[in-house]
Amino acid sequence: MYKLILVDDEIEIRNGLKNYFPWHDIGFEVIGTFANGKQALNFMMQNSVDVVLTDIRMPVMDGIELIRKMKEMDIDAVCLLLSGYKEFEYAKSALEMGVKNYIVKPTKYQQLCEVFTKLRMELDQKKLNDQDKIGNIGSFTDANAQLIIKVKSFVNRNYRDLTLEKAAEHVRLNPYYLSSFFHQQTGEKFYDYVLRVKMENASELLRKTNKKIYEISEMVGYMNANSFSRTFKNYYNLNPKEYRSIHGSGEQI
Repeated sequence: MYKLILVDDEIEIRNGLKNYFPWHDIGFEVIGTFANGKQALNFMMQNSVDVVLTDIRMPVMDGIELIRKMKEMDIDAVCLLLSGYKEFEYAKSALEMGVKNYIVKPTKYQQLCEVFTKLRMELDQKKLNDQDKIGNIGSFTDANAQLIIKVKSFVNRNYRDLTLEKAAEHVRLNPYYLSSFFHQQTGEKFYDYVLRVKMENASELLRKTNKKIYEISEMVGYMNANSFSRTFKNYYNLNPKEYRSIHGSGEQI
């Protein structure tokens, strides 16, 4: 888990962000919430923090000053800004100081998912690169490989009625993160892999059994045989009947 702190002078926003967003599912742990930059800075002087999500305008010490102080003190944490549309011009100076992203209030669930999923991938890659430099890459890559094996195994067992959400729940990851992680690790999009598993199983059934096409359609998760036939033809350039006549038992259905 990457350690995250939230900095905003509005207690409703701090508590809402902390309690109603599934940080753990994406790989983050909220280890502190603060009403201004000074409180956050004092905390970071005593504790290790990976990511800071901070409002811009706050009393005592605002977000821009907090980021400036962090740079002066060489505090190595990724900073993201949280503020309103009207403050974007004010935020430009922070963006020039290396702020990672800018999240607009009121925060939307999907935007938070996308921003922090991407950040998790970047932090994972940085960790991988750092471990590579010191020759300790094995355990990290082994864990990634084992996760991919677990996901693929789940897909192969449950492809008939599988969703990304079900696969993510199985491996206890956020769906956004799993989708990005799977693509990064395999070079193949999650849904493309599911489609491939379905089509390969359908082709095997066409080759090795005498089941009717509508039965095979249902067996691989298509309740509409016409939809299955169109998908199959797009994948193999042959409809199921043509495929079977060339590769299978030759039964005409």
